[in-house]
Amino acid sequence: MNYKCVIVTERGGPEVMQIVENILRPPTDKEVRVRVLAVPVCLPDVQARYGQTPIAPKVPFVPGYAIVGDVEAIGDGVKTAVPGNRVAALTVSGGYSEVIYLTEDKLIPVPASLDPAEVSTLILNYIVAYQTLHRSAKVKAGDKVLIIGASGGVGTALLQLGQLAGLKMYGIASASKHHILTAYGATPIDYHTQDFVEVMRQAEPDGLEAVIDGMGGDYLNRGFSLLNDGGVWVAYGNPLSFRGLLRLLGKLIWLNLLPNGKSLKLYGTTTSKFGKRPFLEDWPKLFNLLETRQIDPIIMQKFPLLEAAQANALLESGDVVGNVILVASEQ
Repeated sequence: MNYKCVIVTERGGPEVMQIVENILRPPTDKEVRVRVLAVPVCLPDVQARYGQTPIAPKVPFVPGYAIVGDVEAIGDGVKTAVPGNRVAALTVSGGYSEVIYLTEDKLIPVPASLDPAEVSTLILNYIVAYQTLHRSAKVKAGDKVLIIGASGGVGTALLQLGQLAGLKMYGIASASKHHILTAYGATPIDYHTQDFVEVMRQAEPDGLEAVIDGMGGDYLNRGFSLLNDGGVWVAYGNPLSFRGLLRLLGKLIWLNLLPNGKSLKLYGTTTSKFGKRPFLEDWPKLFNLLETRQIDPIIMQKFPLLEAAQANALLESGDVVGNVILVASEQ
């Protein structure tokens, strides 16, 4: 038997993605074979394809930062995973595949009652949103927060979780997407026609408790002064290159040395200072919020798993509000 996956054959746009077949083999001693049900299409997938990341994967590679699926088979040394279990994993790569082989320590138990496509948004986008708000910025009800990049997968997760936390939110997005910001109580700012620094200084002259920045670029240089005494700027966007990472680390050191009470924090799922335990604590919280419909992931479009190139093209168009998800044919 064979299974199919989508590989990136060279640096470039969605056209460099191809479907290939692989032999379906038994899992090795400590491996778990997972039949993939849903994969979120995310910006790190696109950036890895172009090589716009500090440590780019070598081509060819299979993109796919996170998966949700069912355990199909286990190796002899596997102790806890059981065939039929619903699981998820933060894979970083390898997710655009009908089948993926993982060690059991990578697996996250998932309630079988939840929709795999919705769960897939929690494994990356919502965990980033939850941890930047609650572990990095440590927000509390009434805090004034600016969300930079408020309409995508992480942005809409921040809006929903911020509303649950009782935050006073402002969000930067293009005008065509402002309806989603206002739906969650955030004040929208159009980056095409408005100067966000000027808008925020007029709206909140006493400053902000937190800024959650998924865009990078010049926002930090221009907007750090918007924080109040004790305010936190949390940057979770990819710096796009090793040189960009070094510049960002330099800003981290410099800005945190200034005696103004403001701080810059960097967040990344693969380099998190929190370690593994908080992730294992926070994903079940998100599953519960989904199960009780306190959060409602916005899925703009679903594509068959092997139509990853078309899904990537949609994400790169800039027209996406919320999430784009790849799903297995049976979903």
